[in-house]
Amino acid sequence: MTTAPERTADLYPTRGATEVITPRQDPVVWSQPGTAGPFRPSELEDFARDGFFAIDELITADEVAVYRAELDRLVNDSRMRADDRSIVEPKSQDIRSVFEVHKISEVFAGLVADPRVVGRARQILGSDVYVHQSRINVKPGFGASGFYWHSDFETWHAEDGLPRMRTVSISIALTENHDTNGSLMIMPGSHRHFLGCAGETPRDNYKKSLQMQDAGTPSDRALTEMADRHGIRLFTGKPGSATWFDCNAMHGSGDNITPYPRSNVFIVFNSVENTAVEPFAAPVRRPEYIGARDFTPVR
Repeated sequence: MTTAPERTADLYPTRGATEVITPRQDPVVWSQPGTAGPFRPSELEDFARDGFFAIDELITADEVAVYRAELDRLVNDSRMRADDRSIVEPKSQDIRSVFEVHKISEVFAGLVADPRVVGRARQILGSDVYVHQSRINVKPGFGASGFYWHSDFETWHAEDGLPRMRTVSISIALTENHDTNGSLMIMPGSHRHFLGCAGETPRDNYKKSLQMQDAGTPSDRALTEMADRHGIRLFTGKPGSATWFDCNAMHGSGDNITPYPRSNVFIVFNSVENTAVEPFAAPVRRPEYIGARDFTPVR
């Protein structure tokens, strides 16, 4: 384990008196052209342009069954319900997310280190990578709540202390992602500008924001302008499909009021050259199971 470096210059101001738009100061794809890896050059170009890339079948049906069984085991484990790493639905009290699954579960640790997964992260970020955050998201039918529009980097910068936009996420579907059961929505191209949100960060904001976003929420006006400029893409797919998306892509998902559950495993890779410092716009760091302080590269 390594320790966090000292705070660096703030390239992306947020959580001030007003919203602030800052042009992106960082590359989207950090590796040099021609760098070997699972992505083809044209796919990296698409990722750089849109801020995301979808893969129809990243893992096989047999592998999905293994990961789905492990997800079910974790969310039905009474010990996990009492664990701080579990987030429950406010209404039903069902487990909604379990964090740090790559440390809780050898099965998900294996997925993190799979070359199809970590190889693509290294290719995008141009370096070795570590896991900034991992979790399983469970969206059961009949009322599971969504996540409001946000940029992950806004939170990771403000509350976890990530200095630069050198972080990428992957969401892997473990159930069918329909267009009606609360699937992921992204605004293509929104990653090219950083929207610094208005309002101070309450102490221990994570206790509320993991159930319902408040601090770090864009205004209706800003979201309308961004949607008008970029449009909205909805991601659906079979179990085993995956979506890679840039840390600054504006995204969200709606409630799931259908009978059909939506469960995904979500992994955030950060460059070992972009390790977390002290938060840029929060009184204290979030817990390490949400924003890692162990910068050990994935091997």
